[in-house]
Amino acid sequence: MATKLKNNTLSKEKDLEIQKIIEKELARQKSKLLLIASENYASQEVIKTMGTVLTNKYAEGYPNKRYYGGCEYVDEVESLAIKRAKKLFNSKYSNVQPHSGVNANIAIYVAVLEPYDKILSMNLTDGGHLSHGQSHNLSGKYFTIYNYNVDRETEVIDYEEVRKTAKKVKPKLIIAGASSYSRIIDFKKFREIADEVGAYLMADIAHIAGLIAGGVHPTSVDVADFTTGTTHKTLRGPRGGFILAGDKYKDILNQAIFPGSQGGPLMHVIAAKAVCFREAMQDSYKEYAKDIVKNCKALCESLKEDGFRIVSGGTDNHLFLIDLSNKDITGFEATGILGSCGIVINKNLIPYDKKNPTVASGIRIGTAAVTTQGMGVNEMRQIGEIISFALHNKDNSKKLKEAKNKVDKLLKDFPIYQNFNQ
Repeated sequence: MATKLKNNTLSKEKDLEIQKIIEKELARQKSKLLLIASENYASQEVIKTMGTVLTNKYAEGYPNKRYYGGCEYVDEVESLAIKRAKKLFNSKYSNVQPHSGVNANIAIYVAVLEPYDKILSMNLTDGGHLSHGQSHNLSGKYFTIYNYNVDRETEVIDYEEVRKTAKKVKPKLIIAGASSYSRIIDFKKFREIADEVGAYLMADIAHIAGLIAGGVHPTSVDVADFTTGTTHKTLRGPRGGFILAGDKYKDILNQAIFPGSQGGPLMHVIAAKAVCFREAMQDSYKEYAKDIVKNCKALCESLKEDGFRIVSGGTDNHLFLIDLSNKDITGFEATGILGSCGIVINKNLIPYDKKNPTVASGIRIGTAAVTTQGMGVNEMRQIGEIISFALHNKDNSKKLKEAKNKVDKLLKDFPIYQNFNQ
């Protein structure tokens, strides 16, 4: 006779092995200084929303046009998320179903390109992204990729060179956007270039979405044909993507997501996206966005004053790159050294880097997460001093221990997720 599963066992039984790992990860996050530019701390409301029964619901299709029954409430969830995204970014159209920023990008390719069509995007070594045409990525395998570079001297985008390349290549799609570019991106200049060569323009704002929402970076909405982004970086939401565009692209974009490149949407994540969009509409969020940039400039200047070479000489957004070539340290080594002091960063290629990506000549630093913790300019200078002290004493275990103690003190003064248990 089959044993009947009691409903209450579903809520009472815990996977202790997984629970212990989650607890260790929470402890790690609480004990590390997070300076990875693509990470942040989601609010407890966002996290709790993801852990709801919405995860049980299959909802292929779109609100009021589903392929499954029982979608009346998830329709409300997705409609609310769409409404909030459109309001936050002042966009006529939004799709909140992409599982990631990469999926959002793929949807644009599916919508307007044919195999081997030409794409013009920023070179990966200069700050571009894998999904913009890297050879091992789907984008590089199925389309013909051409790149524009930053200027060798200034290390910023030379829009005249982009124009010359576009006129020569005649791409069908131009991508404006980056994953490690510290300066303002002039979407209007990209629009002019795209119009000159008859190309679509896609803006990938994955990194700067929160800065645009907060009014501290020019928007790409109503400038680019398509805007793609993520909710988990400067927007402080769940891991996921979204698309913004004009209403005329609604049908081809919806079809490009479903059934073009995805199946059932993640309704629990879409609900959490709705929460993060609402949070980003608050006046306090605008102050937060300003503080991210202010903190980034302060941390950047602190390290610059201490002899570190900053790529392009500074920053206008939430991140900057340090060229460690003159310190005789690789990006890989710096990641390990700072990691031992409780500072989490990532190695990063710098423009015209001669090292391979697994080693890299630089590191990327971002201030979105520490700003979420409530840190300000004074703390940025402290962090700059700790980073400099650690890298200049990389072989001195006693000095590195001193650096770690300073990090621990800083984290004690600015804790995350108090009274929060996973």
